[in-house]
Amino acid sequence: MNTEGETQRVRRGIMASVGLLVVALAGWEWGFEWLGVPPYIVPPVSMVFDEFFFMLETERMVFHTLVTLMETAVGFVLGALLGMVVGYAMGMSPWAELVFSPYLLALQIAPKVAFAPLFILWFGYTVYPKILVAVLIVFFPIMVNVLGALRAVDPDLINLARSFKARRSQIFWKIEFPASMPALFSGLRVGATLAVIGVVVGEMVGGNIGLGYLLVFGEGAANTAMVFVSIFLLTLIGILAYVAVIVLEHRVLHYLPSRSFGDV
Repeated sequence: MNTEGETQRVRRGIMASVGLLVVALAGWEWGFEWLGVPPYIVPPVSMVFDEFFFMLETERMVFHTLVTLMETAVGFVLGALLGMVVGYAMGMSPWAELVFSPYLLALQIAPKVAFAPLFILWFGYTVYPKILVAVLIVFFPIMVNVLGALRAVDPDLINLARSFKARRSQIFWKIEFPASMPALFSGLRVGATLAVIGVVVGEMVGGNIGLGYLLVFGEGAANTAMVFVSIFLLTLIGILAYVAVIVLEHRVLHYLPSRSFGDV
């Protein structure tokens, strides 16, 4: 339980963060105008809010947001599962790592966004290219984190389990898998934000639905306020995905000590 002093520090931190947000919004609203920046370059906050409500009425913004949210969630889940399966398989089998690591490295080096046009040629202007790009981007940080965590497991602990005639599956579930959980959730945090990038890239390259489409449409219409609204909604989706991972992490890794603000 937090002490009173620590609670006060947390409250002051929250107040400082909110105060910084207010200052930033005020600077955005009047600062650019004072500097002579025209609204079609950087629109004030009030214009962005007006555009937000206008898009609610005319641009089916809720529909486009839900489409992007769905694609992000599906791409993130599939990419995370694939990264976990490959990471654990390679971590448990040095032979599999030796065989597949060169090809995975080549795929990692290749720009993921370059696959979006190829996926569109294969699957057309559907949701599948967007999801596949998200899967590719999410896959690698999770796979690398899992593989690194398994490599870092104390070999003496594994040898001890083997001396007690533990089976390979028992070693994995009792030692390796629990030891990899913190690294896995670190990868999931990164993947949750990268999934949004993958989906948006796919929507921007080809498609007529989603926030990426609205982003390109606003750019083509020279509507900077629409572009800002799309960016804010994409940021909100990324925040929701990140918070969902944190909530799951706290439930799964509840045995780990929480960070203390007492020394901050």
